[in-house]
Amino acid sequence: MTRNKLLFPEDVRESLTLKFRNQHRSWLGQQGQWPLVLNLGSPTERDISTDVSLIRAWVDAWSSWRDVGFINWETRQWPRMGRQYIPRSLMLASSQEVARLVGCEKQWTVARERYDGLVAVWPILSANPVLLRRYDVLAEYGEEDFERLCSLLSWLERNPASHLYVRQVPISGLDTKWIERRTGLVIELICAIRGETSAHDFFMACGLKRPPHRIRFRVLCPDLRNLVRGLGDLEVPLSDVAQLPLAPAGAIIVENLETGLALPDLPGVVAFMKLGNAVGVLDAIPWLHGINGVYWGDIDTHGYVILNQARSAFPALRSVLMDEETLLANQKLWGEEPVQSEQTELSLLQDHERMVWGGTSWQRLGNTRKARAGTDPMGQCLRCD
Repeated sequence: MTRNKLLFPEDVRESLTLKFRNQHRSWLGQQGQWPLVLNLGSPTERDISTDVSLIRAWVDAWSSWRDVGFINWETRQWPRMGRQYIPRSLMLASSQEVARLVGCEKQWTVARERYDGLVAVWPILSANPVLLRRYDVLAEYGEEDFERLCSLLSWLERNPASHLYVRQVPISGLDTKWIERRTGLVIELICAIRGETSAHDFFMACGLKRPPHRIRFRVLCPDLRNLVRGLGDLEVPLSDVAQLPLAPAGAIIVENLETGLALPDLPGVVAFMKLGNAVGVLDAIPWLHGINGVYWGDIDTHGYVILNQARSAFPALRSVLMDEETLLANQKLWGEEPVQSEQTELSLLQDHERMVWGGTSWQRLGNTRKARAGTDPMGQCLRCD
């Protein structure tokens, strides 16, 4: 008889570890059939006569079992071997016993207590899978972090439209960074508590005031600087930028801060820096409407995505130093793009831009993808900083 026909204690623990990993979330939601019965094996008389030492080790292992669960023993009567007393199955009464056997009893106990506590306060959560998906929060959060989370949810439920800034939320020990690291979790839970579909926007979901979008820009024209008291490098809320008494003839948009800081004085020109994917907000600045503009960004997938978004605000925007000639002339500066943009349609790119963007995203004729960056010159990227 081979050993794999019999389950030893270590085999049972290994099997239960996998079962706990796959099913603990459903068990947390009171699903699953209990007791859980695991068959330990069923040796025949021939098995015993073939490898009596293996059978004896198996019986001794279960005879020494002192952990949770109930072992069902069975008496067998065989013609040659006589009466034998062998373990038949291990019965576990609850998920708690499984958790203990796989070394997760402490986390499981904490998770169950917290789950039951949250459902007692907000019964609607029992019908929503959000708590089951967030098992790590229930099981692993420290006491202080979990109390902060519950206090925040309670306050948001009572104040669905406070219109306060995050820093103004009156909860002891709660700081802005703590919330910023958990916005997805807070959105899921507060929407579930309210019986709403989970939102994508944290501030709207929580009824909090969004911090003003700040714009970093330089006034490159000396005459225009006189209109803002000589200031040349500013970072102010978007709404304030829109109110400035400026009337530039042109604008430069650069993806990187250092690039913008290195720009020289230019008559009638302002430069916007480091807007990233928020570049479309420039459309809210009335004194930019209708002026000439150029964009200089990285020659990589994200650079062309930002260019495409910038053109939604400036349809006539020209790109500079983002063509194939520039890329091929600077091979010593090539580098691989660790995480590429997943966007597949950039409708506002011009043909020569689309060709380079297609190469940097490893797309060639017929939409064929290269195996990895570096297999094609056009699968590289060039930074503009």
